[in-house]
Amino acid sequence: MTSAPLPDRLSVPSGPLFFPVTAYGPDGSVNLDVYRAHVRRGVEAGAAAVFACCGTGEFHALTPEEYEACVAAAVEETAGRVPVVAGAGYGTALAVRFARLAARAGADGLLAMPPYLVVAGQEGLLRHYRELAAATELPVVVYQRDNAVFTPGTVVELARTDGIIGLKDGLGDLDLMQRTVSAVRGEVPGDFLYFNGLPTAELTQLAYRGIGITLYSSAVFCFVPEIALAFHRALETGDRATVHRLLDGFYRPFVELRALGRGYAVSLVKAGVRLRGLDVGEVRPPLHEPAEEHLKQLSEVIERGCALLEEDA
Repeated sequence: MTSAPLPDRLSVPSGPLFFPVTAYGPDGSVNLDVYRAHVRRGVEAGAAAVFACCGTGEFHALTPEEYEACVAAAVEETAGRVPVVAGAGYGTALAVRFARLAARAGADGLLAMPPYLVVAGQEGLLRHYRELAAATELPVVVYQRDNAVFTPGTVVELARTDGIIGLKDGLGDLDLMQRTVSAVRGEVPGDFLYFNGLPTAELTQLAYRGIGITLYSSAVFCFVPEIALAFHRALETGDRATVHRLLDGFYRPFVELRALGRGYAVSLVKAGVRLRGLDVGEVRPPLHEPAEEHLKQLSEVIERGCALLEEDA
């Protein structure tokens, strides 16, 4: 078996990958109107793809019904301008169910989240993702992190599996990733996509580019798309001065703030969206809202980042 050719709408993206937060109303229910506005703004700002109901979108906190409604809303708001990739996870049976809901909602692909809780061997992981890939005709990107870490040999087998088109890395082991890229390149013909999926991936993207991985997720795009776009443009054009200025003045302070609380990779991003004027509500348990002093610091970090762009104007 070999990976299917990449669908036209899931070929290599040319801009930041947008992982929208899921909007909730004051009563905690999903607010589809605000969610639609959030997705629409991201696409209009220049997102290359929308990854709906993934980590930043609190996939773990959504019911199947809410999930399908959000994916369908993202598909409708993008209106074919960019692909919509939906998260799918938990155990195999539920992952398959979410995959089929995403297909019914019109998604263009799947981001396969790690299985729930259990630490499985390579053989079991391979079986899990193969069953997920076989459940629909949607192309699948497998997310490596936490309890889903693969040997290069397993990724070779994933790349040989019909429907699996890529690997998103949220582990950050560059030695492992280099060996993985080399193994797949040597044994599987055709294209296979790789993504830097670490939280605030911009901070490590220079290192990932060094081993040939140019795609990365951008949670920052949710609340300061202008900074995310400026950084991406600087990377693509080799403008190291701008890259370093944004890393030093915005991304590093943001990551240091993110490290002050568990779950801040999601709740701090959601707070940033609210600070920029769109009320997407709070995170659902078990995540919690950032402390007041951290919200103040976030506002200051955003202000500094935007000031850096004005200096370049």
